[in-house]
Amino acid sequence: MDPRAVLAAYDEQIRRSPAPDVPTGTVERERDVVRCISGALGWNGVTWSALENTDADAVIAAQVTRFAELGHAWEWKHYSYDRPRDLPDRLVAAGFTRGPAEALLVAELAALTLDASPPAGVDLRAVVDEEGVDAMVSVHDEVFGEDHSGLGKVLLNALRHQPGSFAGVIADAGDTPIAAGRVEFNAGTEFASLWGGGTVAAWRGRGVFRSLVAHRAALAAARGFRYLQVDALPASRPILKRLGFVELATTTPFLAPSASEARPRPPSPT
Repeated sequence: MDPRAVLAAYDEQIRRSPAPDVPTGTVERERDVVRCISGALGWNGVTWSALENTDADAVIAAQVTRFAELGHAWEWKHYSYDRPRDLPDRLVAAGFTRGPAEALLVAELAALTLDASPPAGVDLRAVVDEEGVDAMVSVHDEVFGEDHSGLGKVLLNALRHQPGSFAGVIADAGDTPIAAGRVEFNAGTEFASLWGGGTVAAWRGRGVFRSLVAHRAALAAARGFRYLQVDALPASRPILKRLGFVELATTTPFLAPSASEARPRPPSPT
């Protein structure tokens, strides 16, 4: 895999051509920014930017004004190679709150290890209905210590109106959900994306996380995607790199000054 070429493809296919979380969502493009707008039920924010020192502050102010008109929580998703180099400092000066940095990891699916089965006593099942969404939300609430009800609404809406846009999977130990995650199928691109992978504390270190990654990777490969992308926190990076993922950059969410509620798509170890 050529990291530079893959990063260029990711920029063009994902960052500059984002897919809103809802069918009624829109994408707004200007010379120097791309905005993804999903409304109250989805993620809103700047997905790509290429600013100059001379106009960066003015462009940031313009985005604050535009999203204030829309009235939804939003974030500026910054990548370590974005211009200008001091963009993070400028965002903080404009009132944004810096979130936890994540590693942008990408793997070529053909090179991934996909034979990791769940440990004995654990079964994987697909999320196909409201009960499955509720189970996924409950696992995320326990693992990440946040309220994921907003994410639940997004996923339930996708099941009803955009079937096939994602695949959720839950790991059960008996009748108890112990881990969950999803893979999003970015139509018209070479990239599928992993989100939300997390395991409750008592089951960590037993191979559950690895099996969730392998299962979702196999689903993406079966649909013909070439690459699998992850925004990974430190705990999951070593596992993912051992599976064949390559770190291409660092990405950091900057929460807008007016955005006080939780984001529907929170950071997670995949």
